[in-house]
Amino acid sequence: MSPSGDLCTCFAGENGGPYGDHHESADPNCTHCKKSDPSPSSFYYSSSLGYVSVPLSDSEKLRRVVTASIKGFTIGAGLKGGLAIFSILARLRRRKLLASLRKEGVITNNEAIVTALKETLRYGLFLGTFAGTFVSVDEIIGSLAGHRGTAKWRALLAGAIAGPSMLLTGLNTQHTSLAIYILMRAAVLASRCGIKSKRFGGICKPLTWAHGDIFLMCLSSSQILSAYILKQESLPPSYKSFLNKHGGKDTVILQGVKEIASGIPFTNLEAIEKYYKSIGTNIKLDPAMEVPCSIVHGDQSCSAHIISFLVQAYKRALPVYLPVYLIPALIVHRQDLLKRHYSILLKGLLGTARSSLFLSVYCSSAWAWTCFLFRIFRRCNIPMVAMGTFPTGLALAIEKKSRRTEISLYCLARAIESFFTCMADTGYLPPSTKMKRADVVIFSLSTAIIMHCYAQEREVFRSKYLNVLDWVFGVPPPSCETPRCKMS
Repeated sequence: MSPSGDLCTCFAGENGGPYGDHHESADPNCTHCKKSDPSPSSFYYSSSLGYVSVPLSDSEKLRRVVTASIKGFTIGAGLKGGLAIFSILARLRRRKLLASLRKEGVITNNEAIVTALKETLRYGLFLGTFAGTFVSVDEIIGSLAGHRGTAKWRALLAGAIAGPSMLLTGLNTQHTSLAIYILMRAAVLASRCGIKSKRFGGICKPLTWAHGDIFLMCLSSSQILSAYILKQESLPPSYKSFLNKHGGKDTVILQGVKEIASGIPFTNLEAIEKYYKSIGTNIKLDPAMEVPCSIVHGDQSCSAHIISFLVQAYKRALPVYLPVYLIPALIVHRQDLLKRHYSILLKGLLGTARSSLFLSVYCSSAWAWTCFLFRIFRRCNIPMVAMGTFPTGLALAIEKKSRRTEISLYCLARAIESFFTCMADTGYLPPSTKMKRADVVIFSLSTAIIMHCYAQEREVFRSKYLNVLDWVFGVPPPSCETPRCKMS
């Protein structure tokens, strides 16, 4: 039965009817309205009606589950597939180099394409299953226990149950960084809830610091970039590959810096000299050097090296941010593409240029600050590396405010994982053997918090994220935020 067929006379008559122009609330004396049990998951939406407190029929609930699954799959496959396409295109540009390295075990382009297709399918299934599971549990609990009575905890439980969908990306594939990042996102939402709370508002006041994101980025940079130079095995393989590409230095150079910072004898000075000779620079390195500037930039001065590195880093950064801006634009601005395609494209290109500048300045300043400190103190050790990479995070100020939090939380998640890996490797922390998939547990806990905030504290979300979540899950605002309620 159509939901509009269940409307009582207080809506159909003097209050304007289902197709009227009035927006008055339901009659409080109407027995039907008293019995209605509205909730975010079971409202029927119509552009002419607004949100009406009529439960969905079984067929509409099933349609909501299927629709959420399809849309979740579309987002997962679209994002992962888009990134895979740019990655494959980058490989094809380097096919001559790869052809010479195949004997050393480097995968072929065909193998890379097959792997990309598998990863795209897995991530599509992951997000599709997550969305479908959340909506299914949400509707089942609402149908069995009532929507009004379960409204405060239903989304929390549904988000937790949907979390193990992460296993669809691979039973043996760890996603610790992703889980920690989602946990950071959940913590941000929880802190926003705390800030507006009378009970916890005072405790959460420091979280409103305007430049807290830049400070977090500086902390994260100190750990991440120190690990990049001193202990790359503490970083996830994909992130290590990213840093090696945009760090712009060969592994023999990094090994040389690591040895002088760790205070151990050089073992590869000849390899470094051979590397520079291969790019047209003849240098002779001093085994008794105090600072590694000649290792880092050969016969260039520190200032000349930073300028040339910045130009090269910007060229490397552009292909990274094109999919970051263009693919989400197809999802977030899908309805306006035909009307405002030029403005959306221009905005995406400007965002790409700005973010590419951030990444290039970030990488350049990492070498600039370390060289600066090494020259001032005439020494190179592990504390100096950590100190030199700390102010690198200031480059985040180039990004627009709305992206700073995202980037700082992403890097913080990587830094936390790297830090605890280093602590465990040095014996300060015992290795965890009891919980093999702690990432799934963390992810499930985080999604429970996020989905609870989505259902109960929607104002803590930014509008663009809220639009995407509404598009996927089809969950309208709570009844107190409906047009009828606001007009009552």
